Amino acid sequence: MSQVFKQVCFNNIKRFNSTLCNSSFVNNKNKFISDGIIYRQFSSSNNDDKVTFTFINKDGSKTKVTEEVGKNILEAAHDNDVDLEGACECSCACSTCHVYLEPKIYNILPEPTDEENDMLDLAFQLKENSRLGCQIKLTKELEGMEVTLPSASRNMTVDGYKPPKH
Repeated sequence: MSQVFKQVCFNNIKRFNSTLCNSSFVNNKNKFISDGIIYRQFSSSNNDDKVTFTFINKDGSKTKVTEEVGKNILEAAHDNDVDLEGACECSCACSTCHVYLEPKIYNILPEPTDEENDMLDLAFQLKENSRLGCQIKLTKELEGMEVTLPSASRNMTVDGYKPPKH
């Protein structure tokens, strides 16, 4: 397959993908990889791009974490053993990574997509500042934020399955 043909295919797939869903494609050694499928294989940030924030756990305890810019809140929770479930593994197909954000943080984020709002409608104890952790990418503007976990979630898993870390 010629290099020009590969690039044309890549650009068409990338454009098609961006119109249908909120994921991007990474071209690595002529392989197409969607970040909606493979979450952590490639990182777009360097080691200096980190953000520190705090999870307020279900029991009220706090867990301070430092994570790379570009990860999402669910990935940060899994990397730091915070009890945020994420049954659908970041595919925006459940509400088990539902979190509450501070109003000032909520207001600086982009509006939730229709898909995220559909899943939030299923969330336990939905509030005005509710978001799905898998849909919030960490940025420097989120430095110092507090992310509060709800007291429970509506779980769609079977037999105690717990998704692996991303």
